[in-house]
Amino acid sequence: MSKIELEMRQRIILKIATVGAISKKSAVSIAEANLDAQEQYWLPYLIGGFSNYKIEKTEDNRYYQKNILLSD
Repeated sequence: MSKIELEMRQRIILKIATVGAISKKSAVSIAEANLDAQEQYWLPYLIGGFSNYKIEKTEDNRYYQKNILLSD
């Protein structure tokens, strides 16, 4: 993962989590998450992935942060 990719993932996750979007039920739109133009550009590239903190998209184009807990 590149430095810019990591930075954008962290910025977007922070904004999504700040508005309480932590499940499909509480997912928010881009406007509700207050994503700037650069974050909106990166969003499609960061959905899913292999991070413990995933960005997920709902069928109706809302977004939420999904925490993946790894057990020992």
